[in-house]
Amino acid sequence: MRTGRPTPRLQLTEEEQTTLERWARRATTAQALAQRARIVLGAAADKTNTQLARELRVTKQTVGKWRCRFIGTRLDGLLDEPRPGAPRTVNDAAVEEVVRLTLETKPRDATHWSTRGMAARCGLSQSTVTRIWRAFGLQPHRTETFKLSPDPLFVEKVRDIVGLYLDPPDRALVLCVDEKSQIQALDRTQPLLPMRPGQPERRTHDYTRHGTTSLFAALEVKTGKIIGQCHQRHRAIEFRKFLDTVEAAVPAALDIHLILDNYATHKTPGIRRWLAKRPRFHLHFTPIGASWINLVERWFALLTQKQLRRGAHRSTRALEAAIRDYISLSNEHPKPFVWTKTADEILASVERFCRRISDSRD
Repeated sequence: MRTGRPTPRLQLTEEEQTTLERWARRATTAQALAQRARIVLGAAADKTNTQLARELRVTKQTVGKWRCRFIGTRLDGLLDEPRPGAPRTVNDAAVEEVVRLTLETKPRDATHWSTRGMAARCGLSQSTVTRIWRAFGLQPHRTETFKLSPDPLFVEKVRDIVGLYLDPPDRALVLCVDEKSQIQALDRTQPLLPMRPGQPERRTHDYTRHGTTSLFAALEVKTGKIIGQCHQRHRAIEFRKFLDTVEAAVPAALDIHLILDNYATHKTPGIRRWLAKRPRFHLHFTPIGASWINLVERWFALLTQKQLRRGAHRSTRALEAAIRDYISLSNEHPKPFVWTKTADEILASVERFCRRISDSRD
């Protein structure tokens, strides 16, 4: 037998049903209002407060509050009550219109909205548009890139490489190998002006090229040490010379597991014959278009940030000397990059992203 205060019965008119469904369904509606609409729709479907609280992950008190508010003042009861202070000059409909236009449309003369363009479109001030965008986390001027690997063996390769990171084999060394090719020896056309109090370092916008070099590098996953070698070119011949260097640097008692990409120079007949004579070498290829899984790429980013981007070199010899010095300094106090995500977590993240971009096409 049911005890306690009886739940008030709730019935909707056709207009109220339509409005509530629109509020609950539209992605551009404020989420607080959307949740209140879902509560009322569920209550109208004769669901109890306990059922609604469980489904919507709110408290029963919250469900009861908005049920009673709707019964008392209908749709107006779901809106936020006026707060103390000056009255609002921009209502909820205007805010929703700005958000909707930002997410669902583009200006006729550009690829994305600006604050001035949106202000002119909606008849609001630029600062108002800025506040609305900031409140909803909208940044039309920004864009990010992504790439999904088309490799049919993507899952198997991810599990293989992540397994080496998280649980490396005994009596073996795991090395992440790659080339940073076409590193340019650049020098500015005029001397740099050093930094001064209140003034950053200054340099000319133009530069002089003095040739290029290619860096072959192997990152030891466990310790963070680097084996590096510079060559003028990055053919299979240079790659084989680098493998000779790796072989000489690793004790003969250890197996060598190389993580490397699918570049053609890694798979030539000459390289295969060289590897066939050295059974302690084991190759693990990254998925196509998934260089992010190779940890040596992170070390390349540090090299670029700390040495190459602002460096000035008058010759390739000077550039190679700077690279070798950086490798030596890195190996004095090596710090490994710690891989934290499991293969299951990575694959689940990729799956969620694939579902998002698939749904966006409907």
